Amino acid sequence: MGLRTWIEVDTRAIAHNYEIFRKIIPKSCKLMAVVKSNAYGHSLVDFSKEISKLGADWIGVDSVVEGFALRREGITLPILVLGYTLPELVHEASEKNISLTVSDLSFFENLPKEIASQKINIHIEVDTGMHRQGFLSEHKETLFSAIEKYKDFVKVEGLYTHFAEAKNPSSLEYTKSQISQFLEWKKSFESKGFSLITHAGATAGTLLYPEADFDMVRVASGLFGLWPSHKLREAFEEKIHLTPILSWRTLISEVKEIEAGESVGYERTYKLSSRAKIAICPVGYWQGLPRSLSNNAEVLLNGKRAKIIGLVSMDMIILDCTDIPDVKVGDVVTLIGYDGDETVDVYELAEHADTGHNEIITRINPLIKRIYF
Repeated sequence: MGLRTWIEVDTRAIAHNYEIFRKIIPKSCKLMAVVKSNAYGHSLVDFSKEISKLGADWIGVDSVVEGFALRREGITLPILVLGYTLPELVHEASEKNISLTVSDLSFFENLPKEIASQKINIHIEVDTGMHRQGFLSEHKETLFSAIEKYKDFVKVEGLYTHFAEAKNPSSLEYTKSQISQFLEWKKSFESKGFSLITHAGATAGTLLYPEADFDMVRVASGLFGLWPSHKLREAFEEKIHLTPILSWRTLISEVKEIEAGESVGYERTYKLSSRAKIAICPVGYWQGLPRSLSNNAEVLLNGKRAKIIGLVSMDMIILDCTDIPDVKVGDVVTLIGYDGDETVDVYELAEHADTGHNEIITRINPLIKRIYF
């Protein structure tokens, strides 16, 4: 294969997760597959092609640059940019039929004149409590005035909001208040004669708030077989069986025995209490394995757990494989995924790294080969 480290992505698992969400939402509800940030580490183009084949209705990206990349690769589905778009890229977005999020009046003020003959499709994002992107309710009349003023330049295609706390099934009131505020925005647009695609729920919202399905849901984590939060996982995993689609592998590049009392790695942070067999793997924090996993995380080697000892280096880690027989150069090591009856999942690594699981997977180096099978 000629690879020191690689990512495996299971297309059967993608199809399984996709069907779960298709069955959850009404038949009339569209499904947007959110593939921002290199499809959460799973490969922007490869995942988008796979989810398009399965029948997704829309693709959601963070930046218009991601949208351009998908258009170059032949993705024809409607694409919505969920993040900020630089004014100088708006014209090209309109040419490539990529819809843009508008969450601030400066978008209208900075519209390039050359799109006057070709309207840009926009989705208005409203702030119902997330307090990140979005128009507040006091902006409503000013927003309508701007839309009217620039109606020759833009077509309002959609209206959406983002939930702040939908991942917590024991705290429903805040999200319900956001839904109520969004309904007021929806009524206001409809009273002005707009016919829009309305959307609010992501993975967690889709599972917990069916009343907020509206015309479309935006699913990311669930399609990757991941739960947005531990609480949501505990509440639903007996009823809904999401299957993680990603495994991360590397190789053993060296094996040797070190005497008791010696230390391993930079800064000598780990000292051996007894003679030990160690193995080296050619991955480190450049490849996306957090340095915070030093001395506290485990990987899988020949179906058994092996501890990372010493500091995670830029391009290497050291494993204690004393209790694992017959370790040799070329053996496959699993950083995330299954090996026999054992598994190391991304939640475990995130806990050791004191971060969220999305940060772990999105930071896997995009240059690493993704193999879809």
